[in-house]
Amino acid sequence: MEHLSAPQLAAWLADPSRPRPLLLDVREQWEFEICQLDGATLMPMQSIPGRIDDLDEDAEIVCICHHGARSLNVAAFLEHHGFGKISNLTGGMHAWAVQVDSAMSKY
Repeated sequence: MEHLSAPQLAAWLADPSRPRPLLLDVREQWEFEICQLDGATLMPMQSIPGRIDDLDEDAEIVCICHHGARSLNVAAFLEHHGFGKISNLTGGMHAWAVQVDSAMSKY
């Protein structure tokens, strides 16, 4: 598992030479409605075990939550189940709002 800072993820998303990762947002719907990354897929943490077959084991996946703890748990769960290209957004959406997009809503 890799740990990505918000600026590292922003650089990845801005680089047209790199394939775009699946941005797996594991927060709740109400959190997602406050702020989200463009193109993120919402899959709340508790739904992951039942929806693991919906995910491509070979895809680059970046797990995202509010501060990085839930997404770290999901990333470890996916890694344990054979997913090999998993990253966690350290600091989560809060770090993104502080370090990358100051116009983004915080909660």
